[in-house]
Amino acid sequence: MTMPELPNSAATPGTSPERFPRTPRTPPTRILLADDHALVRRGVRLILDSEPDLMVVAEAGDGAEAIELARADAPDLAILDIAMPRLTGLQAARELARLLPQTRILILTMYDNEQYFFEALRAGACGYVLKSVADRDLVEACRAAMRDEPFIYPGAVNALIRNFLDRAKDGADLPTRTITDREEEILKLVAEGHTSQQIADLLVISPKTVERHRANLLQKLGLRDRLELTRYAIRSGLIEP
Repeated sequence: MTMPELPNSAATPGTSPERFPRTPRTPPTRILLADDHALVRRGVRLILDSEPDLMVVAEAGDGAEAIELARADAPDLAILDIAMPRLTGLQAARELARLLPQTRILILTMYDNEQYFFEALRAGACGYVLKSVADRDLVEACRAAMRDEPFIYPGAVNALIRNFLDRAKDGADLPTRTITDREEEILKLVAEGHTSQQIADLLVISPKTVERHRANLLQKLGLRDRLELTRYAIRSGLIEP
């Protein structure tokens, strides 16, 4: 006896891939994490790596190393602390925005500070997250960054909007920087104890140029010597006390 052919609707599941196309899996966001404290990096990495769409692919202990790793790996997202050796997170953000405009940047910091927030935006960051609430906000900030949406920690929204409206009402500009990017680089290195020759070697400029920038810094900031420059660098978050 000849068995009748089964209709297509009764075919064994999985035998007709055309009818059940698979959705391509989106690769996870590749993240560079930069913080000079290994314990902080470990904690942040635990938060990020527990999410299926996020993956830390590189870690840096300072801003200069972050730039080197980013140039080598071209991550999708860079998460940068502000206060780090050699280059701060803000300095690194400026350089990354120039070198790798496709890499999104988040600032992860302990500083609940209006000036740093505006500096972060100027540097090219699309988000500003406080370490104290990283377990709550960081994952969403990463996803917002990858959607090309800004992220700012919720507690600061009202204060920043109020501040902006007050400035606009009074006809005032947003906070401006007193010193140039190059002067900030030299200020940080001076405060870290580098000599003029060492700074010249690091920045590939002449010692005379370093001295000229240092003199400009003293004049602009109304300071007298290296000690006062160091104190200013600490107050500005360029180095930690």
